[in-house]
Amino acid sequence: MPISRSVKDALGSSSMIRKMFEEGNLLKKQHGADKVFDFSIGNPDIEPPDAFHRVLLRFAQEDAAGLTKGVHGYMPNPGFPAVRDALAKKASREQGVTLDGSHIIMTVGAAGGLNVVFKTILNPADEVIVPRPYFMEYKSYVGNHEGILREVDSLPDFNLDLDAISKALSEKTAAVLINSPHNPTGRIYPAATLRALAEILEAHGKKTGRYPFLVADEPYREIVYISGGTPPVLAAYRHSISVTSYSKSLSLPGERIGYIAVNPGIQDEEDLLSGLIYATRVLGYVNAPALMQRIVAELTEESVDVGVYARRRDAFKTVLDKAGIPYANPEGAFYLFAKVPPKKGGSTAVTDIVGDDGAFVNHLKQYLILGVPGSGFGKPGWLRFAYCVDETLIRASGEAFKKAMETWV
Repeated sequence: MPISRSVKDALGSSSMIRKMFEEGNLLKKQHGADKVFDFSIGNPDIEPPDAFHRVLLRFAQEDAAGLTKGVHGYMPNPGFPAVRDALAKKASREQGVTLDGSHIIMTVGAAGGLNVVFKTILNPADEVIVPRPYFMEYKSYVGNHEGILREVDSLPDFNLDLDAISKALSEKTAAVLINSPHNPTGRIYPAATLRALAEILEAHGKKTGRYPFLVADEPYREIVYISGGTPPVLAAYRHSISVTSYSKSLSLPGERIGYIAVNPGIQDEEDLLSGLIYATRVLGYVNAPALMQRIVAELTEESVDVGVYARRRDAFKTVLDKAGIPYANPEGAFYLFAKVPPKKGGSTAVTDIVGDDGAFVNHLKQYLILGVPGSGFGKPGWLRFAYCVDETLIRASGEAFKKAMETWV
């Protein structure tokens, strides 16, 4: 066998987004980029803020002039101390707790950060509970470190089903993994939900002697359309860890820079922090990119213009409304999670249909519309559209969606 069984098994689902992205590239070559409505991949197209370019240019000039020394060499594995201090202040404001630099571990994006966390906390056959739907590569991140991902359903509005989580808890539960704002639904978990989840986890810890970590994947934390922003996880539960990146908030996905924020007073705090630092090294990251560390430390007050995504969301909602395709209203991130509509002439109510998402995605492809089947996120009968594309393309897709629905029979 040329590759491992685990990798071969994972390729079918975790590569679905990339598969649609590659198909989109082929269609663009055939028909022209302006004729293909590619909503398959969450690749931010908004340029980074102007401040990013100014800081990047200044650092390059300072380095070339010999004004800085050693800034491109190795540094402590968790990152430059000054960078960690700066980001601790930012995380403290966002999370409602007081952190110092020792609670920040610089990472190679959020994906790298999650792998560092799971390498540190998981023993073989430990379980990580995740609400469904979810970003399918979570399964690989947990499996990389001999853990088992245990899926539970969300509520119909995609809020956390606390009863389902409570029933899934066991002595094998190492962590509960949540993502807010959520990919693919755009849901933001309310503060009251987080507090209630914390009570459940505290009660479980007191009963079993093992307090599950609450791991929050938060790369979309600043892409929010509702008042109040994203409620803080660290303020809700003592044994919590936030993992984030600058892929979305500063439009830097290719630069692979993020960080882990560890709740002060978390269980086995010293060992946990030491473990995270060790895992950063032995997983091969060694340290997060030096130049990007220095840059983001200077941009703690900067973000992309979220209003651009809000306008795109509203334009896409109008397109889907006119086409008759139902969806979950996104409160954050940049995805519309749409339900497969009933076929034309069907008598079953839309809210009762669990359609064939693969068939509907293939049907839309005939009209040069690309989305990702919900089964790729553990939720058949739905599909995800990413609206991190130009608003003119979203509006232009309206006619194609209309024609596609006319022939969905």
